[in-house]
Amino acid sequence: MNQEQAEKSKSVVVENTVKILRQVHEDTIQILENLCAGYVFPGESEKSGKGDAVNQEQAEKSKSVLGEDTVKMLLQVHKDAIWILENLGVGCNNLEILKVFQEMEEADEAIVYENRIYIMPDLAERCLKTVPGIADFFVPRNSFFIGGAAPYVYDDAAGKGGLSPCVGDVIRIAKTAEKSNIIAGMGEGVKLKNEIFQMNVTAEYCSKPLYFNVNSDAAIENARAICEKRKNIMVMFNLTRSPLQVNENVSEYFVKTVKAGLPVLISAMPLAGVSAPYCYNGLLAMTHAEVLFGICAAQLLHPGITCIHAGCPTIADPRLDYHPNFGLISHNVANILMAHLNLMLDIPTCQSAGMTHEAKLTERAMADTRTGQALCAKYGFHIMRHGFGFLRYLTDFSFAKSDADLQTAETVTPADAPDVEMPVYDERGMASVRQTGANIYKEDSLTTLNLGKIFVS
Repeated sequence: MNQEQAEKSKSVVVENTVKILRQVHEDTIQILENLCAGYVFPGESEKSGKGDAVNQEQAEKSKSVLGEDTVKMLLQVHKDAIWILENLGVGCNNLEILKVFQEMEEADEAIVYENRIYIMPDLAERCLKTVPGIADFFVPRNSFFIGGAAPYVYDDAAGKGGLSPCVGDVIRIAKTAEKSNIIAGMGEGVKLKNEIFQMNVTAEYCSKPLYFNVNSDAAIENARAICEKRKNIMVMFNLTRSPLQVNENVSEYFVKTVKAGLPVLISAMPLAGVSAPYCYNGLLAMTHAEVLFGICAAQLLHPGITCIHAGCPTIADPRLDYHPNFGLISHNVANILMAHLNLMLDIPTCQSAGMTHEAKLTERAMADTRTGQALCAKYGFHIMRHGFGFLRYLTDFSFAKSDADLQTAETVTPADAPDVEMPVYDERGMASVRQTGANIYKEDSLTTLNLGKIFVS
């Protein structure tokens, strides 16, 4: 063998190989640049017809009050919620809701299997972008509502609850909301048997934004007629039963209301330790997932309809046999965090704060109200409800408490808020979701590990 030629051949091969490898490197860089041009990295944004996927101005505001690590947690909560919709799905028996998602299967944007809907990330993100943003909504930021629908009125003179509400109570609440500079709108306050009559009375005495429940075709038509006249009403639905199951008692009227084009306030109240993981980000992710499901359904049924994210993350208290404790400081914090995530996503949002676990008007009840209102003043929000007049479990409405709550709101400042250590991301939250899924979380390992360590006032 000619060794001299062999060495020359080796040098040529090596040189050509190096050239090829360099070109491969350059081609790889170009491919990555092309791919990255259309990819949204955490903290960055994607252009759309509505605007950026994350409102960067709001993200900076949230960082300034919550801290950068907490904002990172919230952005990850959004991703976790989308993972939940894709991998755990939502159980549903409503044929019209099933149908609109089945129509997305051909494009691989949804899967419907055994009456369970799995939503792919692209579809979830696209539906969010068709929701009219906060600037286009008729309720300004930092608005308190008299919300909820107590089945009873508390007799403040006799010191007992359980009185059946009457039309005079509805008028009194509506007049209070109308004249108050603190209150920006209202729900029902108390619940009358005739929802159409109550709707009309409330609209007569309060011109501010309103939200109602509807449970009949006639009620939907009545709400539509009011909306045509004044344009500032919403219809509220608790569309899901936690965890991750459509509430079939209301799904029919949800579909009809959405098709009628009425703004829908979509509520979900998962309980940490019962129907959601026992940590902040796990609870927020489950709450967010359930409301996102409703938003996706609404946008597929009626693209561009106004949706209000009314996710109210709630905490089960083992000291109360795992009933919710609305008086915890952490209840306020969780709902403020939920509001900030939605503000960053530019979705109209309505949460719950300033509540109490007291069964009557006490010093503790007033302290709970002041704490919740002060936290809201310190951190900011969009709409907060339930903080005026309601006693334990939203069962009784107290007019004495409502008056006292309004007086508190006139004087409370951010300086009255307690010091709160804002949570950061806990990876065990999603580990809990993967382990327990759409089941009960009482026996979940994270619940037992965290009892007494978080969500404690």
